Amino acid sequence: MSAEVITAAPAAAANWAPFIGAGVAVGGAAIGAGIAVAYAGAAALAAMSERPELFGRAMVIVGLAEGIAIYGLIIGIILIGKA
Repeated sequence: MSAEVITAAPAAAANWAPFIGAGVAVGGAAIGAGIAVAYAGAAALAAMSERPELFGRAMVIVGLAEGIAIYGLIIGIILIGKA
Protein backbone atom coordinates (compact mmCIF):
# COMPACT_ATOMS: atom_id res chain seq x y z
CA MET A 1 0.00 0.00 0.00
CA SER A 2 1.26 3.43 -0.83
CA ALA A 3 0.73 6.43 1.35
CA GLU A 4 -0.97 9.26 -0.45
CA VAL A 5 -0.33 12.83 0.50
CA ILE A 6 -3.50 14.76 1.17
CA THR A 7 -3.19 18.20 -0.33
CA ALA A 8 -5.17 21.27 0.48
CA ALA A 9 -8.24 21.99 -1.59
CA PRO A 10 -7.90 24.50 -4.41
CA ALA A 11 -8.38 28.12 -3.41
CA ALA A 12 -11.73 28.38 -5.18
CA ALA A 13 -13.18 25.35 -3.41
CA ALA A 14 -11.78 26.18 0.02
CA ASN A 15 -13.39 29.61 0.20
CA TRP A 16 -17.08 28.59 0.36
CA ALA A 17 -18.02 29.96 3.78
CA PRO A 18 -18.53 33.63 2.76
CA PHE A 19 -20.91 32.53 0.02
CA ILE A 20 -22.99 30.45 2.44
CA GLY A 21 -23.00 33.39 4.87
CA ALA A 22 -24.06 35.78 2.12
CA GLY A 23 -26.88 33.48 1.10
CA VAL A 24 -28.11 33.13 4.67
CA ALA A 25 -27.90 36.90 5.21
CA VAL A 26 -29.81 37.79 2.05
CA GLY A 27 -32.36 34.99 2.43
CA GLY A 28 -33.04 35.69 6.09
CA ALA A 29 -33.34 39.41 5.51
CA ALA A 30 -35.70 38.89 2.58
CA ILE A 31 -37.94 36.56 4.58
CA GLY A 32 -37.94 38.94 7.53
CA ALA A 33 -38.72 41.90 5.29
CA GLY A 34 -41.56 40.01 3.65
CA ILE A 35 -43.13 39.21 6.99
CA ALA A 36 -42.67 42.80 8.19
CA VAL A 37 -44.19 44.27 5.02
CA ALA A 38 -47.14 41.88 5.25
CA TYR A 39 -48.02 42.97 8.77
CA ALA A 40 -47.23 46.66 8.24
CA GLY A 41 -49.05 46.76 4.90
CA ALA A 42 -52.17 45.15 6.33
CA ALA A 43 -52.19 47.54 9.27
CA ALA A 44 -51.56 50.50 6.95
CA LEU A 45 -54.49 49.56 4.71
CA ALA A 46 -56.75 49.15 7.72
CA ALA A 47 -55.73 52.54 9.07
CA MET A 48 -56.13 54.24 5.68
CA SER A 49 -59.60 52.81 5.23
CA GLU A 50 -60.71 54.75 8.30
CA ARG A 51 -58.51 57.84 7.87
CA PRO A 52 -57.22 58.39 4.31
CA GLU A 53 -54.95 61.23 5.44
CA LEU A 54 -52.62 58.64 7.05
CA PHE A 55 -51.32 57.50 3.63
CA GLY A 56 -47.93 59.24 3.94
CA ARG A 57 -47.21 57.96 7.43
CA ALA A 58 -48.29 54.44 6.53
CA MET A 59 -46.02 54.30 3.47
CA VAL A 60 -43.05 55.45 5.56
CA ILE A 61 -43.61 52.53 7.94
CA VAL A 62 -43.88 50.06 5.04
CA GLY A 63 -40.73 51.55 3.51
CA LEU A 64 -38.83 51.06 6.75
CA ALA A 65 -39.83 47.41 6.73
CA GLU A 66 -38.51 47.07 3.17
CA GLY A 67 -35.19 48.49 4.32
CA ILE A 68 -34.49 45.24 6.16
CA ALA A 69 -34.03 43.43 2.82
CA ILE A 70 -31.66 46.14 1.60
CA TYR A 71 -29.52 45.77 4.73
CA GLY A 72 -29.27 42.01 4.14
CA LEU A 73 -28.30 42.59 0.51
CA ILE A 74 -25.55 45.01 1.57
CA ILE A 75 -24.17 42.49 4.07
CA GLY A 76 -24.23 39.81 1.35
CA ILE A 77 -22.28 42.05 -1.03
CA ILE A 78 -19.73 42.82 1.68
CA LEU A 79 -19.27 39.12 2.45
CA ILE A 80 -18.80 38.18 -1.19
CA GLY A 81 -16.38 41.07 -1.63
CA LYS A 82 -14.22 39.69 1.19
CA ALA A 83 -14.10 36.20 -0.39
